[in-house]
Amino acid sequence: VQLQASGGGLVQAGASLTLLCAVSGHNTLSHVGMGWFRQAPGKEREFVATINWRGDNILYTDSVKGRFTISRDDDKNTVYLQMNSLKPEDTATYYCASGRGAFSKREEYWYEYWGRGTQVTVSS
Repeated sequence: VQLQASGGGLVQAGASLTLLCAVSGHNTLSHVGMGWFRQAPGKEREFVATINWRGDNILYTDSVKGRFTISRDDDKNTVYLQMNSLKPEDTATYYCASGRGAFSKREEYWYEYWGRGTQVTVSS
């Protein structure tokens, strides 16, 4: 299984970006929960958002609620993270991950496969 995150870039505060996570090698992505995490320089990796297999159970970390939206298109084997009203504190490397089952989870240990990450830099 391979996950490839893309869509990062350098933007000004208040701008929007959409991250994509293309998944290959999964026979049934439609039955797997997916998540986005991020790691800022000098900090530990943290949970950002997760979506269950049906897309009806979605969780966000408090700092991105109302600004970020996670979604999935199983026909395209792709998970998205729409990021609006970006802030300098959103600057990080963003990673997508696929879960060990169908649920949405905040905990890193639950995720089995990880992509390499895509850099998001927000200038003030």
